[in-house]
Amino acid sequence: MKRRAKRPIPVVLAALGVLALAGCRSAEQYAENADRDAYEIVAARRAALAADAGNFSIERPADNLRAELLERPESERTLGPLDLARCLEIAAENARNYQSQREALFLTALDLTLERFRFAVQTGGSLRALVSGDGDEATDASVGGSVGFTKLLGSGALIVGGLGIDLFRSLLSSDGWDAVSTANFSITQPLLAGFGRRIVEEPLTQAERNVVYAVRSYERFRRSFAFDVASRVYRILQQHDNLVNEQANYDSLEALRRRNEALAQSGRLSEIQVDQARQDVLRAESRLIDARQRLEGLYDDFKLFLGLPVETHFELDAADLVALVDAGIEVFDVEEHEAIALALELRLDHQSVLDRVDDAERRVYVAKDALRGVLDVEFDVGATSEVGKPLDFRGDNVDWSLGLNLDLPFERLPQRNAYRERLINLEAARRDAEESRDGLLLQVRAALRELTSRRQTYEIQRNSTALAERRVESTRLNFEAGRAETRDLLEAQNALLEARNALTSALVDHRLAALALYRDMELLRVDEGGLAIELEPLVLLRENALPLGIES
Repeated sequence: MKRRAKRPIPVVLAALGVLALAGCRSAEQYAENADRDAYEIVAARRAALAADAGNFSIERPADNLRAELLERPESERTLGPLDLARCLEIAAENARNYQSQREALFLTALDLTLERFRFAVQTGGSLRALVSGDGDEATDASVGGSVGFTKLLGSGALIVGGLGIDLFRSLLSSDGWDAVSTANFSITQPLLAGFGRRIVEEPLTQAERNVVYAVRSYERFRRSFAFDVASRVYRILQQHDNLVNEQANYDSLEALRRRNEALAQSGRLSEIQVDQARQDVLRAESRLIDARQRLEGLYDDFKLFLGLPVETHFELDAADLVALVDAGIEVFDVEEHEAIALALELRLDHQSVLDRVDDAERRVYVAKDALRGVLDVEFDVGATSEVGKPLDFRGDNVDWSLGLNLDLPFERLPQRNAYRERLINLEAARRDAEESRDGLLLQVRAALRELTSRRQTYEIQRNSTALAERRVESTRLNFEAGRAETRDLLEAQNALLEARNALTSALVDHRLAALALYRDMELLRVDEGGLAIELEPLVLLRENALPLGIES
């Protein structure tokens, strides 16, 4: 006669159910766990890279500037004067492509958590219940549960284990529940293809390196993006200055027109010179209107770039341009070989291109391993308890097996093609590295030439402006003394306007050329105060006497 299960059996099954329910989490909890793991990875990689200052998060603050502005009536969407540092802060918080870069880095870190999970102990469990019958009558019922785990080792071994319990009874009799439990454990170890840490952990290795690449790409983006912000700010300030010059030119020409008309009425000046003054006033007014339109267009483009509502009104702080004018031309004493050496050593994008050659070499090794035959050692052991005696496993109820599974490499065409493809990809990666180096050198050399050219242009325009100012003053004195005509004064005035605009343009061009060179050498930094230049690598380069990244 069968021994009936004791009362604790349903209790054991209920405990399994409680444990299973305890493992369930809400969607919000899963998202929080994913954020925690990904942010930890990003923080560690950024710290290892000595990344620029700034916290990393893909969540936009609830009180971000764009949301705050949209809550206001349209007529009140105004901001005070913005300097370059504030523009960088606004862009980091609101710019759409900035957010896309953060999300790309976060998703790469999330991919790494999945690869790490593959090598962790993975647990699982299930509960089940079943009622069966014949016709309109239920005859049998059963409930059960199981827990198990899997573990992948660096050698390629896969370990699987599990424990289950089932309760069943006949509904046609008054008998109680019968119980039976099972346990199983197995190990599969590859001995040929798929054996070894270098093969098995390749997906994890690549995922780790992908995060490094993503962090480099993100930091490189931040610095290039900051340069773009600075470029737009300085161009807007340049246009502001142009507008001031156009307004001053218009006011001067308007005063000249009124003076000429008064002289013409008294018969001391011809109508031809009056018309000349009037015509230049009209041209100046047209240029003034165009200058205002260009400035408004630059502002609208900048608002879109920053991620602000386009209807927002603000002006840039002219102090940035005043400081640039006061500072004058920056002395730049970096030699070409130093600039190239720093770029080859520090450029984040170039480092990633070089590292991808190593990635391609590892893939060749993995593809070569796949050409070998498959030989696995398999060991399985399982046990089933007697009915009514769950968790009571005796030797008579234990089964085991040990065997080999050999797949001879008679046909490896897919693996052959994959191996050849990896070899070609390796050569392509090496060419990319060569092209990256050559392109980097061209970029730095072009930036140096641009900076030299802009410095020379600034000196020319400064002298030209001084000459134009003297010419206007001299011509005005001669005009008032009757020794010059209106056309002479108009030409001198127009030359002064062009010289002043060209001088501001040359100054801004030189500043942006210097920032571009610092960016190309990877010396441009983004901190809480805005843009900064990190000169310590240049000092170290000179102290070591040997150029970094170039063989002696």
